[in-house]
Amino acid sequence: MAKMCFMLDLSGKAALVTGSSRGIGRAIALGLARQGADIAVHFHSNEGAAREVQSEIEAMGRRAFVFGADARDGDALKVLWAEATGALGRIDVLVNNAGLLKNAFLAMTSDASWDEVVDVNLKSAFQLSRAAAKAMSRQKFGRIINISSQAGQMGDALRAPYSAAKAGLIGLTKATARELAIYNITCNAIAPGFIETDMTVSDETKREAQRALVPLKRFGAPDEVAALAIYLASEEAAYITGQVFAIDGGLRM
Repeated sequence: MAKMCFMLDLSGKAALVTGSSRGIGRAIALGLARQGADIAVHFHSNEGAAREVQSEIEAMGRRAFVFGADARDGDALKVLWAEATGALGRIDVLVNNAGLLKNAFLAMTSDASWDEVVDVNLKSAFQLSRAAAKAMSRQKFGRIINISSQAGQMGDALRAPYSAAKAGLIGLTKATARELAIYNITCNAIAPGFIETDMTVSDETKREAQRALVPLKRFGAPDEVAALAIYLASEEAAYITGQVFAIDGGLRM
């Protein structure tokens, strides 16, 4: 029997990765580029970091374009989609990674804070997925990858808006997958646990307590999340849709 060979070749594909100036988004953008994709790099406030990602991608021989947009602003996201599509020619892969985390007791969470967190983590994914649905259905191909969180499945104290938004992202993923499957478009979610990023920076006592909850006894790396995103973007994952994949070291078995 011939051995199966997994190439994960993304040559000729173009991807938009939101929140890709740092952390998980940066790792995904660089990982997709390593496999041959051209990348639209999105940032909100750190253009310098986004330009560094662009330079790394171009050093690989791939095309990269940088776009700034506030994920809370629906009109700005429409411009982002239009400009990214114009620069790349088309978008084959959309990674909804932009995120915002705020800590507060539920009783002290304001409406404004709730709206801001939900807008960044959930509404922006809906708005860009809506744009992708229109374009990808015409192409008869597409990959939508939503970066959720274990907080969306387990809940997280002091983070009610974040947990709710990430749970909503899972529901959006499944509805999108069912609706767009007929157009050869897949939609899946990745739910990371404790990953070494700016969002998980805290005092060492808290980090030790978090590590103790993880069967593998360590935090994950952004590249480990990126590896799964690369697979879900590839042709090899064509029969996978509507799924939620945990990358959490066994935190939620």
